[in-house]
This record gives sequence, C-alpha cells and structure tokens, in this order.
Amino acid sequence: MLVQPLRSPDLRQVPTSPAAEPKVAVLLNANARKVDARVVKSLSHAVPSEDLFLSRSELDARRIVQSVLERRYPVVFTGGGDGTFMGFINEFLRQTEPRGRFAGHALPRFGVLKLGTRNALANFVNASSTRGDGILQDVVRARAGDVTGYRSMDLVMVDGQRTPFAGLGVDGKLLNDYIWVKENLGKGFFKRMMTGSGGYFSAVAFKTVPHYLTNSTWVECEVKNSATHAAYRLGPNGKPVGEPLAPGEVLFRGKLMMAGAATMPYYGYGFRMFPFAGQRRGMMHVRLGQVQAANVLANLPKLWEGRWFPEGIHDFHAKEVTIRFERPMPFQVGGDAAGYREEVKLSVAPETVELVDFQGSVN
Repeated sequence: MLVQPLRSPDLRQVPTSPAAEPKVAVLLNANARKVDARVVKSLSHAVPSEDLFLSRSELDARRIVQSVLERRYPVVFTGGGDGTFMGFINEFLRQTEPRGRFAGHALPRFGVLKLGTRNALANFVNASSTRGDGILQDVVRARAGDVTGYRSMDLVMVDGQRTPFAGLGVDGKLLNDYIWVKENLGKGFFKRMMTGSGGYFSAVAFKTVPHYLTNSTWVECEVKNSATHAAYRLGPNGKPVGEPLAPGEVLFRGKLMMAGAATMPYYGYGFRMFPFAGQRRGMMHVRLGQVQAANVLANLPKLWEGRWFPEGIHDFHAKEVTIRFERPMPFQVGGDAAGYREEVKLSVAPETVELVDFQGSVN
C-alpha cells in the first residue's frame, strides 16, 4: 500500500530536480515496532509518495515488489529488521525466477534502514543509527547518488528460503531465551535495558549458559559435505588449514552443542558469531560448537567480538552441508525461531544480492 506523504517545507536539503535523482524506493514493514508514525512522516518529506510503500501483510509485500519491478527502481531500501529484508528479498527472487512474472528482470540494489530489533544486516552494511536524522540521511544520500560503494552478499538456502544465517542447537535456544528475557524482564524500568543488545547479552549470560551448566548441551551429530564441491577447514585467522575436504566427506562426527552456517558475520546486536562469513565468494561459514557452557561464559566478550577460537569450535568454508542430530534440536532461520529439527540441509543460494554500503565497496 502506498504511504500518503505529509509534506513540510522544512527539509530544504532534499534535491528537487527529479532528473538529477536516481530512483529509490523505500519499503517499510508497518508491523515493525520501530516503524511508527514519526518515522513514516519523516521519510515522506524526503521520498515522493509514489516511491514510499508500507506493507502490512504478505499480499501487500507481493504487490509492492511487483510495482517496484514494473517501475525498475535501481535502489530499494527496506525498513523493519532482518526478517523484513529477507521477506522482501525472497519475494523479489520468486518474482524474477524463470517461472516468475518478472522472469529475466535484474534485481535492484538493496539498502537497509536500521529499524529492526537485532539489526544484523544494518550493522553489516554500516547503516546509520536511528539517532537524529541518520535513517533519513541514508535515503537522501542514495537519492542524490552519494553512495560510496556496494557490497555483494551470498545467501544461505534452507527449505527453499534465503537467509543470511541459520542453525540448530544452542543458538536456537538462545533466541528463545532472549524472547523470554524481553517478555518477562523487559518491563518498566528495565524495558530499555532488556530489549536490545543488553537483553541479548543477559539472555546468554543469565539464562542460556546457566541452563547448560546443569543440562547436557552436547548431542551426537554428523555434518556431511556437499556431494559436488570441496570444503575447507579454517584456522583462527580464517585461512584454510590442511588439504581441501573432498565432496561427500564427513566434516564432523561426534557430540555438538550447535551447528550453523552464515554468509555474513553478524548474528545480531553486533555479535560476530560467524567471523569468516563473506571471505570466500560462493561459500558460507559453517561453525560447529563443542565447548563447555562455563568456558562460553568466561570468554563471552571475546566470543561476541569474533575473537575466541578454542579447540571446541570448528570452522569451515563450504558450499553445502547436511547436518544430522541424534534428536530434534532448536532450529532458527535468520534469527527467527523455526521449531525443532533433527536434520537440515544448508547451501549457498544461486543468487547474490548487492547491498548499499556507505563506507565503501568491500567486494
């Protein structure tokens, strides 16, 4: 649905010549907590009404994507969080696949507005803060052609959906614990403290890790490489160690607390869960965890910054892996709970997306 603009003569820095402005669409998720009336009004001052869209449902998103593809916008910003971004990305890819309505159409480049909860993608592309007019200025700069670079990103394919990361085990438990902390402790005086990175950190330190101090975290697991592509075991510097691992080879067999993969480093709130993601084009960072909960707690700051590499963390670059646990494990896709699974196949999607990055081109 189109957002009707609320015009104001105050914003004089916005260019007024349509011919000088690259076409930029802004797609907002009306259901996101941070997409409020103030944000919509602010953006409506800088973006023409025909370029500003508000989605409340999957049907809205489908119609918006069709409009964007019909008008061939070269740059599209999404606002509402990682789930909003991936929801639109998956719809764009459905519409442009060989059997889609817009088969053969090129994808636009994508910008991310920092309007989510975890903001993993926004951190990845150096999106401006919500303080002041940061979000507005990102859009204004893109409309003025003042974009210093773009970043290509692979995506993880799981169950026909694309996502930046997915995993089984303790990371799924962590997600559920964070939701519990936010809903049960994030009230009144503690609301601000427990609904952002503080809540996430608190969930790890005071709920997830303590649970695993008294409960077994390790479950028998087998991780098998793709049948058609080699994989690479990684050292603490992210470089391959030893010979390439053959197609079809078992990468790991034993007890694990978590197994996941990602194509970008951030897990949310600046947590660099996958520090080697994005370093090898066409491959994802597969991380397997086999560490004691007490050690995680003792080294949590280093783990958060992507600087902790004990013997129990196993890192790989791979094109595709199949993960099989002995019993169902908590499953998360892109930071959203996805039930419990014993087995899952994670692979690099055939498509890449180009992201607006205001700190310059990376790859």
